[in-house]
Amino acid sequence: MSVFARRSVLEEEGVAELNRVEHSTVMAAQEQVSRELDGEVVILSLRTGMYYGLDSVGARIWQLIQEPRTVNEVCDAILEEYEVEPDQCEHDLLALLQELAAEGLIEVNDEPVA
Repeated sequence: MSVFARRSVLEEEGVAELNRVEHSTVMAAQEQVSRELDGEVVILSLRTGMYYGLDSVGARIWQLIQEPRTVNEVCDAILEEYEVEPDQCEHDLLALLQELAAEGLIEVNDEPVA
């Protein structure tokens, strides 16, 4: 199952909306293991036993969030590395982060960082 196929399910389940604000940070959750394979990433949720796959851009995002980063920092890095319009980058990044959060694969902190 692809994490990209869950957008409508997320909306139905009422998953909290992630905002692209400077103080929102994201980081890979501890209850998972992941490996890069041929430029893509496979993630295993230790909580559910489910496997997930990310394409090359998703793999780069996954690499970036191995330590806490703001959503803005991740988006800015993707804009520098790939040919994508800012609005499209923000939309796709937020969709992916919401899906990863819904699956418990990332932690989201909306509190300001001291």
